[in-house]
Amino acid sequence: VQLQASGGGLVQPGGSLRLTCATSGVTPDHYATGWFRQAPGKEREGVSCITNDDGMIFYADSVKGRFTITRDNAKKTVYLQMDSLKPEDTGVYYCAWRWGYGVSLIQSAYHFWGQGTQVTVSS
Repeated sequence: VQLQASGGGLVQPGGSLRLTCATSGVTPDHYATGWFRQAPGKEREGVSCITNDDGMIFYADSVKGRFTITRDNAKKTVYLQMDSLKPEDTGVYYCAWRWGYGVSLIQSAYHFWGQGTQVTVSS
């Protein structure tokens, strides 16, 4: 499984960005895709994840109400719509993939990782 994250950029506070995670390769019937981010000088943290089968979703408290994760199973693509962005949302955003059931933002549970895409929120 290969993952390609894209859509990052520079945006002003209060602005929006949409990240895309495209997956290629053989995928099982049940898997989940997650978004993680790493701010400068900080550890990587979970942002959101979604399952492919029943569309179960989980958000970190820091992004609830501002970020929306969606999926297009036919395209094997997951999107992260980020609205009302804050400077503290700045970081490198990674998408990752795990097989199995349910949602989780435990990083060690993910089997494949894509390269990151930089998101900078600044005026």
